[in-house]
Amino acid sequence: MPKKPNKKPARVVRLLTAKPASPPLQDLIWRIDRLERQVHTLSELVREHAEDTDRVVRIVAEDRDVLRRELLRQHQARLRLRKHARAQDTHIGLTSS
Repeated sequence: MPKKPNKKPARVVRLLTAKPASPPLQDLIWRIDRLERQVHTLSELVREHAEDTDRVVRIVAEDRDVLRRELLRQHQARLRLRKHARAQDTHIGLTSS
């Protein structure tokens, strides 16, 4: 019986698990790029926060203005009632002198 030829072991493929050592300048450029992205993101967040704050201030001012007008309306209605009641009293002669 003929002998089978010896099988070669299977080829092992090794994946790089760690990034290859980069020169210090390349590492510095990567860090600066990352910091610039972070600053950009923070700037957007600050801008959005300022816009949200402006919206809240506007809403509060509008609500305050609406409340102020409503209170003024109520006050004027009370004044009209008192004035009308006073006019009625003087018309009947119930005023105290």
